[in-house]
Amino acid sequence: MNHRKQFLINWRATSYCLLAAAVLPIAANDESPVAPQPVLRSIFNQPTSPKDGRDPFFPSSMRLFASMTVPTSKTKDLSSLVIRGKSGTSDHPLVIINEVTFAEGDERDVITPDGRIHIRCLQIIGDLVVIEANGQRHQLRFELKP
Repeated sequence: MNHRKQFLINWRATSYCLLAAAVLPIAANDESPVAPQPVLRSIFNQPTSPKDGRDPFFPSSMRLFASMTVPTSKTKDLSSLVIRGKSGTSDHPLVIINEVTFAEGDERDVITPDGRIHIRCLQIIGDLVVIEANGQRHQLRFELKP
């Protein structure tokens, strides 16, 4: 039993010494500010031809270059955007565009037959809604259908 007691005393003293040795240098360096280090970011460039690079796991594969297509800058047709309803209060109006509810300042994706369109609702004034889509402003009107 004496051995255990002596071991605990020695262990406690050793842990205090190690803790003091770890804390003292940190406390001494608190006076001098340390400049933040810049965050390093990796940059990956997609090769456009076999001479620019290759797939390291499949070196003889050409599938990397076959999928290189230039995206077309086709703007999506906004004629399928329809105001389905209005709600909210006069201080906080809401509008439903193609099953998605918007308040002023909201940004969401709306699904249309042509695909997804990212819309930002700028203003809701009575039956008029001003939105921004495809980098341009557009106006939508709420029309009651019989």
